[in-house]
Amino acid sequence: MKIDLAGKRVWVAGHRGLVGSALLRRLQGEGCALLTASHAQVDLTRQDRTEEWMGDTRPQVVFVAAATVGGIHANNTRPAEFIHNNLAIANNIIHAAHRLGVEKLLYMGSSCIYPRLAPQPIPEDALLTGCLEPTNEFYAVSKIAGIKLCTAYRRQYGCDFISAQPTNLYGPGDNFDLTQSHVIPALIAKFHQAVTTGADHVMVWGSGTPRREFLHVDDLADALVFLMRHYEGDSHINVGTGTDVTIRELAETVGRVVGFQGELRFDASKPDGTPRKLLNVDRLNALGWRYRVGLEEGLRRTYQWFLANLDSLRG
Repeated sequence: MKIDLAGKRVWVAGHRGLVGSALLRRLQGEGCALLTASHAQVDLTRQDRTEEWMGDTRPQVVFVAAATVGGIHANNTRPAEFIHNNLAIANNIIHAAHRLGVEKLLYMGSSCIYPRLAPQPIPEDALLTGCLEPTNEFYAVSKIAGIKLCTAYRRQYGCDFISAQPTNLYGPGDNFDLTQSHVIPALIAKFHQAVTTGADHVMVWGSGTPRREFLHVDDLADALVFLMRHYEGDSHINVGTGTDVTIRELAETVGRVVGFQGELRFDASKPDGTPRKLLNVDRLNALGWRYRVGLEEGLRRTYQWFLANLDSLRG
């Protein structure tokens, strides 16, 4: 059944993150009462604090966008944080949502849940059919657990809990710290620094050959609201564009957007990660949703946001 968000108390868990902030922007015109909570207000890794806050505020609809996230370097150096924090967040929110009678919950996973050598484009039923990519397996395991929690609570208790698995994301509000960032914000920061300092080359992590799919975060927010309204299936569902590029092609496009005219160099001693990761989005498209923001246009928007917020990013 289609859920009407108007008049509902809607909690965006993780509202300060890349996805959460995009969801807040998207939900502004929906006529709902938006609920948010900072880490100072509630530590979502603590079950007692999570249940207490949710019991006080009584959300009717929940978007679970809260997570500990990062790129290959962050995943490699902080595996315990990634698996503990994300397992705790999923468990605490989903269990409390069941206990408090939340009408509908959407848990956001990640495309890294799929096997490293999954068929391309990756269908939803590829889950748990092979070994995970070692560079982010701890994060992936925690996200798989969140998906299965939604399925388990749906089957045992009839909870209307669903899960969406987005492809690689980028956009305003991203993390541009080179020690923690994903590939697009890292490239934007590197190219901007090169232009600013007059450097003649930029070093790109890896060989440049892996293929990746990228979705602008405002498109994702629109897709999540669409799914909250229209989807109630037992299975998780992919969210992406259905198109991909090589890391070299991505770097060339970012360089063009930023205005860098020097040389690209690739450090093949750094890990590439999964050779290719492209989601099959046939199920989502069949429901009636498709992405709108093309990659180069999305990169331009993201770079404009980066420039407008440079002082706060430095701080």
